[in-house]
Amino acid sequence: MESIICIDGVVGAGKTTLGEIVAKEFALEFFREPVDDNPLLDKFYYDQKRYSFPLQVYFLNKRFRMLKEASQLSGCVMDRSIYGDVIFAKLLMLGGNMSSEEFALYEELLHNMLEHVSRPRLMVYLDITTDNAIARIKERGRDFEQVVPRDYWEALNQHYNAYFKHYNFSELLTIDANDLDWRKSKEDLRYVLELIDSKLGAVKTK
Repeated sequence: MESIICIDGVVGAGKTTLGEIVAKEFALEFFREPVDDNPLLDKFYYDQKRYSFPLQVYFLNKRFRMLKEASQLSGCVMDRSIYGDVIFAKLLMLGGNMSSEEFALYEELLHNMLEHVSRPRLMVYLDITTDNAIARIKERGRDFEQVVPRDYWEALNQHYNAYFKHYNFSELLTIDANDLDWRKSKEDLRYVLELIDSKLGAVKTK
C-alpha cells in the first residue's frame, strides 16, 4: 500500500510550506496544489457565480489525476486533498454561487472517483483561526486573494472545522497551527515533524 500523506487546512494555514518540508524529510514525492498555473482561480475570486462550478471541477480533475499518479509510487505528500475540496463546493452552493444541481453533479463525480483511488495513510489537518489565516494571506500577497471579504474566509474556516470533526476516510492528525511557524522556527518544525512521524508509526501498527 502506498503511503499518501495529505496536508489540508483553510487557505493561509501553511499547507504548501509544510508539505514540501514533510516530503523532503520522509523522502517522498510532493504534489503541489494546482494553484499557480490554474487559469480559472483569479477569475473565480472576481466572479464567483460564473466560475464556481468549473473551478471546482478543474480541481477535482487535477486531484484525481494526482491520486492516480500517486498509486504508482511508494509514497507521496499532497498539498490539500480531493477530500477537503468538497468543503469549498458546499460553501459555494450554500452561498448561492453554485446551483444545487451543480453541487449534486460535483458530489456524484467525487464519489465515483473515490471508488477508484486508495485512501491516504494519514490526513494532517492544520487548524488555524480566521484572523491568523488572513494575516498569512496578506503576507503572501496574491492579488486575487486580497479582494475576498473576511466573511468568506470566516465561513470557509467554519466549514473546514465542521468537516474535519467528522472526517473518517483515513487516520487524522489535527495540528493547532496558530502559534507555530515551521518556516522560521526549527523548534516548531521539529515538534510538527515528530507529531507526524509518531502518528505514522501508530498507523503502521494497526
